[in-house]
Amino acid sequence: MTIRRRNILTGMAFVLPWLVGFVIFTFLPMYDTLVMSFQRVRITGIGMLTEQIGWDNYRNIFVYDTQFMVVLTDYLRQTLIFLPLIIIFSLIIAMLLNMPGRFRGFFRVIFFLPVVIASGPVLGILEWQGALHLPANYSVAVFLHNNLWIPPNILIILLNMIDSFILILWNAGLQILIFLAALQKQDPNMIEAAQIDGASRWVVFWKLTLVSLNPMIVVNVFFTVVTLSFFANNPIMTKITTDMFNPVFGYGYASALSWIFFMLVLAITVVAVLLVYRNPGKTYGTR
Repeated sequence: MTIRRRNILTGMAFVLPWLVGFVIFTFLPMYDTLVMSFQRVRITGIGMLTEQIGWDNYRNIFVYDTQFMVVLTDYLRQTLIFLPLIIIFSLIIAMLLNMPGRFRGFFRVIFFLPVVIASGPVLGILEWQGALHLPANYSVAVFLHNNLWIPPNILIILLNMIDSFILILWNAGLQILIFLAALQKQDPNMIEAAQIDGASRWVVFWKLTLVSLNPMIVVNVFFTVVTLSFFANNPIMTKITTDMFNPVFGYGYASALSWIFFMLVLAITVVAVLLVYRNPGKTYGTR
């Protein structure tokens, strides 16, 4: 056996447990939900009864379910606001934590702690207690509008940012860690050479630091979209869970909702990654 084949078999041996788990616990349940999305599913005393209805579940979602469009709009607005804020905030915090200074390890633990303790029940309790939102009341809106002449559309976005700042901070822990690891891998000689050539800190950031962080930005965008989409308080996730246990809709209708949401998340992820991805060869003027 050649060394190359031995290395391939060793790698496959490490991947095999995950692959088996993916097939059993992810692929097969996804296939079952795809089949049920074309059925009317009823739970009776003798078990689960199914009836083939074709595309009726999907047609009813877009034609008759007015609540779906409401929660879909809320989800899209939340994602468009939170995604750039979480990426920018995590990059700023990572750059601050990468600077030399005392208690850096302590602050890294503080920012990463929400990732460790985050769970659906914990966030549900904090939401019930009102701890996940800051008070952005009417007086704040009047002050911003009268003194800074901010248009109403922009003002609504700013108020949402103030109201959801704790959620932004809560969802930025892993992104901060990824950016911090990438910043620590940067070659300081490259930055020093640019500064000797007369590059300012702003130029170094845009031309060197940000370009070298582009793969990590893509990873964080992908991770953030998935996290926001399957967050415990996501309105679409709440609707899917509610409709699944509703006798009027049932498992088939909820499965169709899940697949529509899955394709939507996939499309948003692809578009977001394409928007932030930059070819390093083009940036540096190489082929």
